[in-house]
Amino acid sequence: MKNRYHCCATCRHFAVLKKEGGGILYKCVRLGFETKTTYTFHCWDPKEHIRARMKKEGYSSS
Repeated sequence: MKNRYHCCATCRHFAVLKKEGGGILYKCVRLGFETKTTYTFHCWDPKEHIRARMKKEGYSSS
């Protein structure tokens, strides 16, 4: 089953930061890189509320 939750925006390491002068920066604070909300990586670690949704829908926890 494909996990529809697996993306940077649902990872506990995902941060949304405001840039000086306006704009938004999406960043992985664990790796220190700029990212996008829809990117997927093997190091993904879902936030607790996402884990609960996944469990409710029958997804595996990884």
